[in-house]
Amino acid sequence: MGNEQPLWSPSKEAQQKTPLFQFSEWCAERYGRKADKRFPDYDAFYAWSIAERGDFWSAVWDFCGVKGERGVRALIDGDDMLAARFFPDAALNFAENLLSGTGAGDALIFRGEDKVSYRWSWDRLREEVSRLQQAFRELGIGKGDRVAAMMPNMPETIACMLATASIGAIWSSCSPDFGEQGVLDRFGQIGPKLFITCDAYWYSGKLQDVSAKVKAVSEVLKAPVLVVPYAGDAKALAASLAGGRTLADFTAPFEAKALKFERLPFSHPLYILFSSGTTGVPKCIVHSAGGTLLQHLKEHRFHCSLQPGEKLFYFTTCGWMMWNWLVSGLAVGATLCLFDGSPFAPDGNVLFDYAQDEKFAVFGTSAKYIDAVRKGGIVPKQSHDLSALRLITSTGSPLSPEGFSFVYEGVKSDVHLASISGGTDIVSCFVLGNPLKPVWRGEIQGPGLGLAVDVWDDDGRPIRGEKGELVCTKAFPSMPVMFWNDPEGRKYRAAYFERFDNIWCHGDFAEWTEHDGIVIHGRSDATLNPGGVRIGTAEIYNQVEQMEEVAEAICIGQDWDDDVRVILFVRLASGLMLDDDLVKAIKTRIRIGASPRHVPAKVIQVADIPRTKSGKIVELAVRDVVHGRPVKNKEALANPEALDLFAGLAELRS
Repeated sequence: MGNEQPLWSPSKEAQQKTPLFQFSEWCAERYGRKADKRFPDYDAFYAWSIAERGDFWSAVWDFCGVKGERGVRALIDGDDMLAARFFPDAALNFAENLLSGTGAGDALIFRGEDKVSYRWSWDRLREEVSRLQQAFRELGIGKGDRVAAMMPNMPETIACMLATASIGAIWSSCSPDFGEQGVLDRFGQIGPKLFITCDAYWYSGKLQDVSAKVKAVSEVLKAPVLVVPYAGDAKALAASLAGGRTLADFTAPFEAKALKFERLPFSHPLYILFSSGTTGVPKCIVHSAGGTLLQHLKEHRFHCSLQPGEKLFYFTTCGWMMWNWLVSGLAVGATLCLFDGSPFAPDGNVLFDYAQDEKFAVFGTSAKYIDAVRKGGIVPKQSHDLSALRLITSTGSPLSPEGFSFVYEGVKSDVHLASISGGTDIVSCFVLGNPLKPVWRGEIQGPGLGLAVDVWDDDGRPIRGEKGELVCTKAFPSMPVMFWNDPEGRKYRAAYFERFDNIWCHGDFAEWTEHDGIVIHGRSDATLNPGGVRIGTAEIYNQVEQMEEVAEAICIGQDWDDDVRVILFVRLASGLMLDDDLVKAIKTRIRIGASPRHVPAKVIQVADIPRTKSGKIVELAVRDVVHGRPVKNKEALANPEALDLFAGLAELRS
């Protein structure tokens, strides 16, 4: 990369105060490293966490004080990724571990745009979970039953999830902006015993009614419906549904009392998450209670240095795995700051106002949001007191080098910026931040503890300094338990294990850097192959989206003349039209900033770019439209009508 100076470096003193450093010292002491009882550096500790996975994950359990019985065995069949089992003798309950606090202190703080705000104490959260737990049991919900929620990111949603997990039922959620078919494509596959919904929600200052959608969905699911009041008329909606009840009516018969937690095996299903579904009906990915808990504790405590009482914020909906990641912050004793709605309503300062008011320690968001703030001319460093903020995390798509620079120049100069990457498939991160190492512009700091991450070429050989497939070469606790409705495991094996034998192939196109960091160049199924050379789309976006004229871009490979040619679609800043001069400027920028191979054969202006509900652009769907192939699941998109803009374009016929 040739970067001369890191953007941020932790001092020796700061390093030694981190939970990660303290944990490494504790492990050295416990596992009797005789030399001087210490790991000489993080890399040595990381290597130990891979070599001794049983000891490492046992140490995470014990150091973090997991409630439950660990059992003697930490890992069996560890060399076989599909057969490996962590803590086969353990018994625990996920909700018991998240309800870690008591008292009047804040557990949850909520803002719904500028329309609604309230907070719940730890005691209030426990009381709500107790009443819901009793009501669920009364309804006959038990171990292995599914509870499905189409909800905003609000405290009631977390209470419903915790009540579900407390009795061993399985939680699945999406956000209320999903279309009717999108909801059914997900929940229709899993047969929920209860469907939970809000009565309406706010987006961009406008009230969004969901009653027609809820009626249509509930008629197909044929499950009782629990209506949570938020922005509409919960009583009227509940009354209009067969088996509909408001939250107040549902829990009214029950007094809050001591919680009862069903302790279950480590691999007991906790969550069903869904792939984005733009290439077919979404895959139903089942995650375990134990694997999710240990992996999130590790990431929050050690990679994010999260401490009890700190404020943790992630800008996410309940349809994205970052919601599940956020909620686990309760297990550390952090206060969760929840937000629902548009991050630009009433204007682009809304999340920074929230960060200032509540003194966020950790501010999590997407690369797209950081870019939108930068392009919107917002400079929080000048307008907001962010003195409490020590960590910013970014995910959803690769954060550009310019995005890194903007955080330090425009948001806060002494913050730890962690670009992180993983996904729904592992409900966590493969590569993420590290409070013991410097931050280099454009680079993710490195792999997570206990995860044997590498980059391989097409022949299955590890490579350095060139691009290849992101893989994980050893089993880890947060691998999915299974896919739902995949009894023989065929879909599961096909998703991750077909490329390389007994190796998890994640589908990201990645590269090690000279600093032992990682750069993600995009999804490997969306990489471009002009002239047989693989290049990542992120490399093109990093160049073109820095241009003030370009609001957003999407890049695909078009089959052409027995080869592939690179096509770049651009959505321009308001009022601009693409002309020859701008096309030339775009191509020159890409040629100089990336390489001649990255230069698109065509640059075409479009009015909109299709994206998923979590804001990811959908290169594969656009590629299918351009080639005249059907897009199987438009319901997964936030703006499916945008796909029509790419059909039958005259510019692509020559």
